[in-house]
Amino acid sequence: MKIVGDDTIQRTQLRHRLELVKAFDVKEGMRVLEIGCGQGDTTVALADQVGDSGHVTAIDIARPDYGAPITLGEAADTIKASPLGERITFSFETDLLDLAVDEPFDIVVLSHCSWYFRDPEQLKRYFAYCTKVAKRICIAEWDVHFTKRAQLAHFHAVSILALYSQFVENDGNIQHVFSKEQIIQMLETCGWLLTENKIIDAAYLQDGGWEVDYALSVERDFIGTPPKIQSLIHTYYDLLKSCPAPVRSLDSIVIAGDLAPH
Repeated sequence: MKIVGDDTIQRTQLRHRLELVKAFDVKEGMRVLEIGCGQGDTTVALADQVGDSGHVTAIDIARPDYGAPITLGEAADTIKASPLGERITFSFETDLLDLAVDEPFDIVVLSHCSWYFRDPEQLKRYFAYCTKVAKRICIAEWDVHFTKRAQLAHFHAVSILALYSQFVENDGNIQHVFSKEQIIQMLETCGWLLTENKIIDAAYLQDGGWEVDYALSVERDFIGTPPKIQSLIHTYYDLLKSCPAPVRSLDSIVIAGDLAPH
């Protein structure tokens, strides 16, 4: 994978993705559709797992020049040039709802991308459309049911950033915050039968610190929001700033489902 500077961050992120793919129960030879692939962190773990006889189709609505310090296009080009490249097809600026699928995939994966959705109804439409293109669905997302005091800062930060997205147009990775209960309810409503619901340790990841730094950087942007929102935001920031260091990331929830019998 394309690395900028030291590879410690990438190795840490990849370790978590390998744990997620193991929890997804991806088998060798499977055809996988990954929605919201980003720079390909989960994509490479999926490609490694499916082997030479499998394939991963990785799509994202973002443009190839989106992302920093490495863009999606740069990351994809590097991955395609690697030994795993033949097992992956990247497709950017691609909406799942416009994707033509001739043969159903074995699994569709959404790995830490559901909070990017600006409209909860769009996420439900994706879940419903997935019943037409895959036999199984696997989702990984942050679990808001924190279990460690050191994870409080990450929780407060994502709460702030979810509110931020309601008042300030931005392309950040938190547009809505969904709990595992909400995701499960949406999946079942759309025709998926829940088969897996487990927690994967993610406290060691760097994401919690990144989200806290971003939340602190946008504090002044809330000036001009309604008075009740400003009062709530001040409370969240007071709580965030009083959290102990070091920051630990929220854990990941893995939710999987099979097509419900008709």
